Amino acid sequence: MGHFILATFLAALLAYLLGSCNSAILFSKLIKGQDIRELGSHNAGLTNTLRCFGKGMAGLVLAGDLLKGVAAVLLARLMCSLMGAGLPFPSGDDTTYIGYIAGIFAILGHVRPLYYGFRGGKGVLVGVSIFLVVDPVVFAVLIGIFALVLWRSKYVSLGSIIATCFCPVVTCLLHLFVYHTSVIHTVLYVVLSAIMSAQIIFMHRSNMERLRSGTENRFSFRSKKA
Repeated sequence: MGHFILATFLAALLAYLLGSCNSAILFSKLIKGQDIRELGSHNAGLTNTLRCFGKGMAGLVLAGDLLKGVAAVLLARLMCSLMGAGLPFPSGDDTTYIGYIAGIFAILGHVRPLYYGFRGGKGVLVGVSIFLVVDPVVFAVLIGIFALVLWRSKYVSLGSIIATCFCPVVTCLLHLFVYHTSVIHTVLYVVLSAIMSAQIIFMHRSNMERLRSGTENRFSFRSKKA
């Protein structure tokens, strides 16, 4: 039990510190000498980077945010495995939960970065990267939902919100009916995925307001250089 608590704490701390390395802020300051949070929609994320600085910078942000999420989960799992810290109930060698813990705190670091005055992005890319490692099938389903909504609406925010809302549902259905995971593990994973989703949806509250008022920007591959 002691190893379980220690591993969970260390995984959360490591993931938060990695998540705080916001790629959009870092690259905009290093390469352009500007803070992405002062431009465009003022969001430190991929879409605003694309609109303000173009595809090259957006590619760097995409790679950076995906890699930090993947690294957070892999390092947390490795640490948990080395410590022998599985769940303190049957199937105690299971370390899947630590991936969700890392995901929650990597997203928290991204949206409230320690290094940048706790003003970050909205966590979508980091959340995507978490599921790329934790559950690739959930990742594929959510990407499909996002792509469909984006294609039909041309709103990145709407696609992100709807796909995020489906995250706990898809997690539940897959674990119960495809993976045949135990009920107690399934409940745990659904609750943890819901916490991840809640963070991202909360950060999109201004987008939801603009969607309601009809003032939200539609997505275009044509970018406007800053």
